[in-house]
Amino acid sequence: MNLVSLARFVRPLGWATLVANAMLVVTGGAVRLTGSGLGCPTWPRCTDESFTPHGALDLHEAIEFGNRMLTFVLVAIAVATFVAAWQTGRRDLRRLALWLALGIPAQAVVGGITVLTDLNPWIVSFHLLISMAIISLAVLFVRRVDQPDPVPARGPVVGLAWATYAASWAVLYIGTVVTGSGPHAGDEDSPRNGLDPLQVSQLHADSVFLLVGLTIGLLFALAALKATGEARKAVLVLLLVELGQGAIGFVQYFTDLPIVLVGFHMLGAALISAVVTWTLLAVRTPDGSLGETPDRELEDLLRA
Repeated sequence: MNLVSLARFVRPLGWATLVANAMLVVTGGAVRLTGSGLGCPTWPRCTDESFTPHGALDLHEAIEFGNRMLTFVLVAIAVATFVAAWQTGRRDLRRLALWLALGIPAQAVVGGITVLTDLNPWIVSFHLLISMAIISLAVLFVRRVDQPDPVPARGPVVGLAWATYAASWAVLYIGTVVTGSGPHAGDEDSPRNGLDPLQVSQLHADSVFLLVGLTIGLLFALAALKATGEARKAVLVLLLVELGQGAIGFVQYFTDLPIVLVGFHMLGAALISAVVTWTLLAVRTPDGSLGETPDRELEDLLRA
């Protein structure tokens, strides 16, 4: 098989990496929300005697063991992605594919530590954030497939995009702290972080308002620059995802955190990570979406 025919598999494999890691967030949430976090009470074995459960599986064992098995699917996709990227001959894709591949065993190790520490909420938080980082990296990989030599833009609009990206990570992290202070610990005997759920929920809501405000500001900035195409589309999609995610968050808070809504909220977090990365890349390395209008025009508009 020649080089050109191999290259066609890089994009779908990148998308497969993105989707599979988003699904890992959802299945990991299912483990926690069903109280199955210690269905396999040790790691790397499922029990002290075996890597697999023995006898008839109960629900918690099946859910936890199934989530562990998903790791092998992720490894297979990551290896295939790396091989395809390597055979393209592009150093940028090789480097990104290597980081994606290394992220899977790192995630598995952190997952094992969460089990060995009886689902310590701070480590569980880190476990989720690694998945978010891999999702963000996968979006970068997919974009680089079509944009091998991007020319980064500069100026206040790019700075605003970076601020939006940073705010999204603050939202995601504080969200994990909220989770660590409330129910759905993954096991009825697992510890909580000891923080006041009401106070950290308010902090989380405040960070969401900041993120939405920055996103709206970025949308107006691009409109002022007469930006067209991908950049404005990405920001608009991001705003819609944020509003949907915020609505789910408020409803679940006032309905005592039903597990179905919490599950959708976790999927929304994965979408936030993906779309905010796309937004940053669309603004920072545009394909002509900012036209020839310099960023100093935005500065003049802001001074007016």
